[in-house]
Amino acid sequence: MDMKDKAIQRPAAEDRFHEQLVKLQQWDEGPVPPGWLLSPTAIEHFVLGNEALGIERKFVAPRELVSRVIVSLATNRGAMLIGEPGTAKSWLSELIACGVSGQSRLTIQGGTISHYRQLIYDWNTSLLEKLGPCREALIPGALFIGMELGKLVRFEELARCPQLVQDALLSILSERQLQIPELQGEDGVLYAREGFNVIATSNSLDRGLFDMSAALKRRLNFETIEPIDDLDAELDIVLRESSLLAQQSGVEMAADPVILDMLVTVFHELRNGQTLSGRSTDRLAAAVMSTAEAVAVAHALMVYAWYYRGGKMAPEDLLHFIIGAALKDNPQDRRRVRHYFDTEVSGKQGAHWQQLYEQRHLLD
Repeated sequence: MDMKDKAIQRPAAEDRFHEQLVKLQQWDEGPVPPGWLLSPTAIEHFVLGNEALGIERKFVAPRELVSRVIVSLATNRGAMLIGEPGTAKSWLSELIACGVSGQSRLTIQGGTISHYRQLIYDWNTSLLEKLGPCREALIPGALFIGMELGKLVRFEELARCPQLVQDALLSILSERQLQIPELQGEDGVLYAREGFNVIATSNSLDRGLFDMSAALKRRLNFETIEPIDDLDAELDIVLRESSLLAQQSGVEMAADPVILDMLVTVFHELRNGQTLSGRSTDRLAAAVMSTAEAVAVAHALMVYAWYYRGGKMAPEDLLHFIIGAALKDNPQDRRRVRHYFDTEVSGKQGAHWQQLYEQRHLLD
């Protein structure tokens, strides 16, 4: 099979929702900030959904939070999204980038950056030796391209790169220009075009890794992304996203809503340390019982059912994949889940819950 015949595993949001973006552009009558594709109102509809327009909800959060992030980007301040692992901070930044710039591909991964040159620009050494410092020999980084084209730049896991690298953003965010001392004349300064800004994310567990300077914090508006607290909304996301992933994996079956309801309930209760009925229960310390992990477990369950169960999902398989995807190798959390099974799952009504409870020996 030719490589071009193979489907892309994970299309960018602008490709996946291209028709919706076009529809919103045609519908959009609101004022559009300079350099943006859509108005703030239309971006809200794109992210949070609009049933009347046929736009699906893609992210669960208070409308006010999404509005604040969008308004921050319409000013000369960037936006910083902070939250626990798996709260879909990156997904929100990707969706907003689509609405602002029509694309989300200008992305910096903080964990891979060790020198500020990787953020802004570098040099093609062979051309540099041949032609000397000139625009043709310059290799633009994501920030350079974003400034030059007037696009929103996504900076993933900002706290994972050293403070000296982070502070390369300071003059860019405040002065909206980049000095290139190696070049002369007009080429020596790059001025940001309308539409340029930065939306960053940071895992709350990484806050002590590389602390941000006070100067950089002043140039960013901070928003905390909380885990989803609405069970039905979380179930809807897990069902939709896991079904899409399963389809991309060649799985031609529908997810069992009963199994996914069990999965989301277990994740919800262990993440919050409280049952749906209001009883206090175990809350895991190291495991990430996030919606993203629930989607991963649901996807794995569907793939397993397709290849090993004749296309039928079974309650007794659920714990196998919860252990593999969420609990990893933390012995304390395994004991907490065992206690949760003995005190909570054992009393839940229904044969499917009892089938799940019978697998508790896997936690020994």
